[in-house]
Amino acid sequence: MSDWPSEHPRRPASATFHTASYVTLAGADWLASADPCPESVHARWAACPDAPSTLPCGSVFDVINAPALFGRELVDRLWTAGPGSGPVATHRGRILLFAEPGTARRLPALLGWEEWSGSVPPLLCHGTGDAVTVPPLFPHRPARPGPPYGTPTGDAPTPEPDRPDADRPEPDRPDSDRPDATSRWLVAPDVRHPWLPGPGTLLWACIRAARRVHTGGAEPAADTPGSSAPAL
Repeated sequence: MSDWPSEHPRRPASATFHTASYVTLAGADWLASADPCPESVHARWAACPDAPSTLPCGSVFDVINAPALFGRELVDRLWTAGPGSGPVATHRGRILLFAEPGTARRLPALLGWEEWSGSVPPLLCHGTGDAVTVPPLFPHRPARPGPPYGTPTGDAPTPEPDRPDADRPEPDRPDSDRPDATSRWLVAPDVRHPWLPGPGTLLWACIRAARRVHTGGAEPAADTPGSSAPAL
């Protein structure tokens, strides 16, 4: 059962939930469309596919930036008792929920009228004039370890010829280009026009997440889970 009103907007039924950690080509086109010059975004991704990117908000999407614990509750409420979510990412210990343009302006005003708003932690609402850092298109993979028991018998390593730069350290990469294992997609964009929750949907989720945190995780009768939430 879900207490999400049946007449309210929800993620299309055909958009089956999955926890893909990588962005599809169509999803990359959608993300890049937020920039005035999408071609330059694609060029940066081609040059540094394992680096996070900075994209402007307000035209294609807004982003609601929540503390990790509360953000997890938000995503859980959206998927277990609500309409689902749009793309969701984690970056530097925060949860980023992608929402309809205009949500960043309207959500704080709506929360101000709610009884439970005092239990909602401060949210960073990124809209027109703001920019957010999004995870790489593909998750960072650590270097493959060597054989656990040394070199297999009969396959002695061939000594490499001396090179003048063999001991030269690899040049440092800028901090913005370094792979960040903590920056990843929880619900990656996978279509050209993904469904995005609006301010009313996120208000609903915020109040139920705050109520759940305040009551120590007790489930109200109407919030009995009806679908699986992403593994966070």
